[in-house]
Amino acid sequence: MTRAAAFLFSSLVAQAAGTAYWEMNSFQEFIKGRFQGISLTRDGRLLIAPRTDTLFTSEQPVIWSIARGVNSETYLATGHRGQLYRVDAAGKSELIWTAPEPEVFALVIDAKGVLYAGTSPGGKIYRIEGGKATAYFEPKTKYIWSLASGRDGALYAGTGEEGKIFRITGPNSGEVWYETGQSHVTSMAFDREQRLLAGTDPNGILYRITEKDKAFALYDSNLPEIRAIVPAADGSLYVAALGGAFGRKQAGAQGAVSSTGSSITVTAAPTSITVTEEAARVQGGVEIKPKPEAGKPPAAASAPAVAASAVLDVSGVDKAAIYRIHPDNLVETLWVSKEENIYDLAPLGSEILFSTDGQGRVYRLEADRKPTLLVETREGEATRLIPLADGILAATSHRAKLLRIGSQTGASGVFESPVHDATNAARWGRLAWRGVLPQGAKLVIRTRTGNSARPDKTWSDWSAPIEASGTPISSPNARYIQWKAELIAGASRSPELDGVIIAYLPQNSQPVVKSITVNTQAVPAAPAKPGVAGAAAPNTVYSITVTDTGDATATSAGNPTQTVNRASTGQLVLSWQAEDPDGDKMSYSIYFRGEEERQWKLLKTNWSELTLTLDGDSLADGKYHFRIVATDAPSNPASQAREGELISAPVLVDNTPPQVKPGVPRVSGGNVEFDVLVEDTASAIRRAECSIDAGPWMPLQVEDGVADSARERFRGVLSGLAAGEHLLVIRAFDAAGNAGLAKIVLR
Repeated sequence: MTRAAAFLFSSLVAQAAGTAYWEMNSFQEFIKGRFQGISLTRDGRLLIAPRTDTLFTSEQPVIWSIARGVNSETYLATGHRGQLYRVDAAGKSELIWTAPEPEVFALVIDAKGVLYAGTSPGGKIYRIEGGKATAYFEPKTKYIWSLASGRDGALYAGTGEEGKIFRITGPNSGEVWYETGQSHVTSMAFDREQRLLAGTDPNGILYRITEKDKAFALYDSNLPEIRAIVPAADGSLYVAALGGAFGRKQAGAQGAVSSTGSSITVTAAPTSITVTEEAARVQGGVEIKPKPEAGKPPAAASAPAVAASAVLDVSGVDKAAIYRIHPDNLVETLWVSKEENIYDLAPLGSEILFSTDGQGRVYRLEADRKPTLLVETREGEATRLIPLADGILAATSHRAKLLRIGSQTGASGVFESPVHDATNAARWGRLAWRGVLPQGAKLVIRTRTGNSARPDKTWSDWSAPIEASGTPISSPNARYIQWKAELIAGASRSPELDGVIIAYLPQNSQPVVKSITVNTQAVPAAPAKPGVAGAAAPNTVYSITVTDTGDATATSAGNPTQTVNRASTGQLVLSWQAEDPDGDKMSYSIYFRGEEERQWKLLKTNWSELTLTLDGDSLADGKYHFRIVATDAPSNPASQAREGELISAPVLVDNTPPQVKPGVPRVSGGNVEFDVLVEDTASAIRRAECSIDAGPWMPLQVEDGVADSARERFRGVLSGLAAGEHLLVIRAFDAAGNAGLAKIVLR
């Protein structure tokens, strides 16, 4: 890339307001794409991958296990018809044996070059020599998951469903060497001191077994299954653990095959579960690390009813991990993934190779824990790996293939980015890229766009090639965009792509006012200031006279008359919720209009808050509508700014207390009957009550049974009044909470 192009790449970031950009320049971003003949370095650089050739393919759906012979031949155990193939160094293959059982999960070649195969279900071990297979040992278990050959000439078998390890010394001669207490022994190997190592399921425990019935638990993983074990020359162990999905898939494979072994029937669809931290703690949540309960069979021990494709996918939870166990038993986590399951490990010098189900990816992990994606095989799963002096052998599933990944770079490759969502129809700007283009090499980028989240036939075709950084994008305006890069090697080396950035201007979305709420609140009156007219001195004694108008006055001996202020005044509080799909900053204009009025009156403009408080007395009694207009003008040029609005439901404003009109009381001895007429001009009457001689308030009975109109008549009865003068106070409330008062002096 030229200096001018590099400058353009960086300058695209600093655009005018409203311009957005999509940039990809790191491992975490590139790994979300699709790779065809492309590698991704640990520091986020795309380059042409090692050359990959197909050595073997068959009609079988999966290769369960592979073993390398003494003459550079490779043996492949497949499912679901129990077939065993041999592939020579030139890629010539032949079927050498078909097992009576449908699955061959384990292969091993001993020091003499003899091949052994473990079959399932039915749990039998066969010795294959000179092209002929003979039954060698039957441990009477359902599954044989793993085989290992010791230097002492003994053969070790890891089994399920009872998690036993057998030591086999000859035809039909063997014994239980160790009972793990787990359901399945999924992997085995020997360490530098030739001590047997065994990985288990469903608790992910790694054992070191030193002699019969004697073992030490090296590690208890937080993942259910120990999938692979690789001893290192320095005495360390590299261990792969996963969520148990592949083991359960193997366990269920035989249940998906008919009795004739000629067809495969999937009986359950994949399940997706979203787990939150809280859900994992409460009853009914999903436990991240399931430990078997007493008397409860482990999930992995499910019988033939488990379908071959019923793989549990727990989103957001660790699916796989690679650990390094140092000679002093210190455990170091090297790699963790929430997206990919890991299936095998293989040493390659000072590095570790591992394979996953992410389109059959093969990674290289270096000492600093940073992975490099070597190749994406574009198969379902890369199940097994064998390192070679000049490359790697990788076995795959979904279509049983044996691939050879060489040490030489391929001629070309294509990377396809993930889809980017511009959140709205966008106008595309320029595409700039940063990288290295050696002499004779070529790098071509194309784009396509559409309005569906996944590319389909409604999307545009791939654009004309973009070879120069900073070229305008020719794809049509749309919401989604995707790019792909084709890298073509030069005479000496591969081109390198470090980053791509796309500038675009999304169509401005309209703000949305989602709701309007109007509440009333009482505001305490300000306390009277000392020395101000109307303020009473401390400890002043005064009396209050309540009139039939509801006014109150106070009189005290030798002091000025004090006005008793209202305890509170009403306020209207408008609040609203609004959002902008683009995340733009917004301002608001607030309007009001009476129910019988035609024009909106502006209360506030350029308001940035989501609440507005009004003095309740500023609006006369009546019904009002409030209108909130939101604009994204603070974040957009005036010509591109947009507005959204919402009008409230009618809001009743009632500041006037009801009128209380008592009738002439009817006195008979110590009993008093009286009627009260209550009227309000704005809202319905809700209740009325009375108090005799400043005593407790007592409810009055509404004459028609229901207080629901602006004019109501109430009736009251007082009994047992003592002779003399009494003060009867009547109080009534309207729907707005306003109180009206009146008094009657009884003599």
